[in-house]
Amino acid sequence: MTSKPYDQFSKELLEELLSPLGRVEVNKQVTDEARFVDVLFTSTPTAQAQNLGLLGRIAVLNTALLEPFRNQPTRSEVRNCFLKLFTVIADSQRKAKREKTSLPEDSLARLWIISPSTSASLLEDLEVKLDLEKWSRGVYFFQKCFRAAIVAVNELPVTEETLWLRILGRGETQRTAIDELLALPESNQLRQNTLKLITNLRVIIVQQQETLTEDEQELIMNLSQAYQQWEETTKQQGVQQERRQVVENLLRFRFGSVDEELARVVDSLLQLTPEEFTPLCLQLSREELLVRFNSHG
Repeated sequence: MTSKPYDQFSKELLEELLSPLGRVEVNKQVTDEARFVDVLFTSTPTAQAQNLGLLGRIAVLNTALLEPFRNQPTRSEVRNCFLKLFTVIADSQRKAKREKTSLPEDSLARLWIISPSTSASLLEDLEVKLDLEKWSRGVYFFQKCFRAAIVAVNELPVTEETLWLRILGRGETQRTAIDELLALPESNQLRQNTLKLITNLRVIIVQQQETLTEDEQELIMNLSQAYQQWEETTKQQGVQQERRQVVENLLRFRFGSVDEELARVVDSLLQLTPEEFTPLCLQLSREELLVRFNSHG
């Protein structure tokens, strides 16, 4: 399985959850070599994040580098995350020096590696520690000067406080989190928006691969109940608007953005069923889409 669909989902979910609280930069390029932070978040001074629980607490603590992984990161991947962190910190220190302002240690950025699980050997190699007086289990901190932690999602307590991080887990951890998501009131906007993202992820994985790997099969199984719930909701609330979001997200996933020309194609695609428009969005080139559907306009 290529990790891109899940990586895209992780970034979109974090962007969706954190954007009301401050500035979210996805695939943020940092200087030095070209390196990209999965999600770089800077909170607004008045951000209140109680409804995001542990994720909100992490986000508003400092500028946050959020690096979600589908599988446990390797030692090399952990080191690469630190390269990004040190580059971001160095950039902020240079800026403070230019502007002749002070930059207290506590204001420096922090790295949060989000892993579905962590082996005992990895934790031992990283020499990380829990801080159960201040943080929940599953959050392991590096030595203080490194300003980083690794979150073992499967070890987080199953509470409302950890829900939004557990959605990024695997297996039973993720299934339980999605059940809790579905149990939230339908009026909860975060619930609705997250269901849309889950639906997009499931559709893309199913359509993108001819033969599903064991990992993909597990992920689809985890997402299926949420997908079915989304289908029922869209039928009740009006299929057209929800489908428009799916089509636009598919086009955005494929081409990076939906400009005026592609926007004109969307209405024609909406005349088709999801089973019909999904492969077209993922398989046809931009030119083929424009020719095929503009001629029907």
